Amino acid sequence: MKLQKCLIANRGEIAVRILRACFELGMQAVAVYSDADRQARHVQMADEAYLLGGAAPAESYLNIEKLIAVARKAGCDCVHPGYGFLSEAEEFAQAVLDAGLVWVGPPPDAIRKMGVKTEARALMQAAGVPLVPGFQADDATEDDFLAAADKIGYPLMVKAAGGGGGKGIRIVRRAQDLPDALAGARREALHAFGDARLFLERYIEHGRHIEIQVLADAHGSTVHLFERECSAQRRHQKVIEESPSPLLTPEIRAQMGQAAVSAAQAVAYTNAGTVEFIASAQGEFYFLEMNTRLQVEHPVTELVTGLDLVKLQFAVAAGEKLPFTQSDLSQRGHAIECRIYAEDPLNQFLPAIGPLLLFQPPEGPGIRVDSGVQSGDSIGLHYDPMIAKIIVYERTRAAAIERMSKALRDTVILGTTTNTAFLRALLEHPAFTAGVVHTAFIEENLDDLLQGLREPLTNQADMALLAAALHDSQAVGAAQTGHTSEDAPEPWAHADSFRMGRL
Repeated sequence: MKLQKCLIANRGEIAVRILRACFELGMQAVAVYSDADRQARHVQMADEAYLLGGAAPAESYLNIEKLIAVARKAGCDCVHPGYGFLSEAEEFAQAVLDAGLVWVGPPPDAIRKMGVKTEARALMQAAGVPLVPGFQADDATEDDFLAAADKIGYPLMVKAAGGGGGKGIRIVRRAQDLPDALAGARREALHAFGDARLFLERYIEHGRHIEIQVLADAHGSTVHLFERECSAQRRHQKVIEESPSPLLTPEIRAQMGQAAVSAAQAVAYTNAGTVEFIASAQGEFYFLEMNTRLQVEHPVTELVTGLDLVKLQFAVAAGEKLPFTQSDLSQRGHAIECRIYAEDPLNQFLPAIGPLLLFQPPEGPGIRVDSGVQSGDSIGLHYDPMIAKIIVYERTRAAAIERMSKALRDTVILGTTTNTAFLRALLEHPAFTAGVVHTAFIEENLDDLLQGLREPLTNQADMALLAAALHDSQAVGAAQTGHTSEDAPEPWAHADSFRMGRL
């Protein structure tokens, strides 16, 4: 089967990423958009674009009926969900298949089995995948949880059975705090996932978050594409990802990779997915969950393996065999990804909504930028405030850190507050350069990481650069609005040739 036309059921940078893969494969790409995204980059790039509805996700990107209707109207033969929104919704995958379309993702049954964390744990235990000691029972009472917690030991984690993304999680260090943690996690889980079920897991102090990329075809071949380390986290959300992990030895890497393959095979998985593990400083590792979709941080794997995961997703969905075996795969060099958000680190990382007056991403050898926005866009309240992902590649980890630090310095964003300075502080921290950052590191060292951000901007050169960049962005905007020659700025007033950097 050769796929011809894809509906991209998403927005932002992942929609742009899938669009580019479609074009390289000679496929037509159809975008969808909400009222808030009428002028979005993915809409401008696509062969066709269709309005879904209001800015609220429930009226647009989460509306299965509307998405299927657009796919049929546009004559699409496949649907790619990207990540987020409906990418891990079993009912959406099934609706796509029922409409006679190809689903560019795993089977609905695999999504369901891995989507309920308690069911996934039971399946992994049967498959021999290492599990964190824990407790689960759908009808458990508070007394049952308290009794189980005493056996597991503190600290422990209360986790939502039906969700992910850091929601419905509480870390509990004392028995007297468990009832409140259960109540809070249950409320959050019910609101976020419509599922109030909870389970307990032992909390691995200073654990390392390691995930393994897996890929499987419909012909019985399942491989892993090695690991990504995602231990630099804030409130259980990843901040910086890298590959290879500075923690793993070749032996542990092979063991973890095989465990991930076994996990995928246990649910008859096909297409791309990620198996997440928590590891101790000594290299012991335990299954956490499986993300049945493409990950935000997939470019890290692409750079160290030389593979294009989105193209491979389309190939597998079209029924093709994987063009390689496990022995053909290897890691080369080192890759790091930083997520650039419109958020204010000095105001509890709250989203910084507003106009994006100027976005000038870094350029140069070994630098990749995945973004769904451009100068003149606005960061709104309705969606994730990600501006871009910056990914760098170098021969060694030390060289990759240096390249990323420079790339962050050369990134210019005006009109909104971002986390670029915070990312630089984290990247250049001695613990990160030494490769010993754990999942609680940011929380434990937040004051230290924010210290440099509290210093006011007093450097005259930096202030001059800011003023020049702002003036130039306003002049370009005026020229684009069709003002008369009397209103338009003089050509020599532009700073077009300048490269505004190191802000």
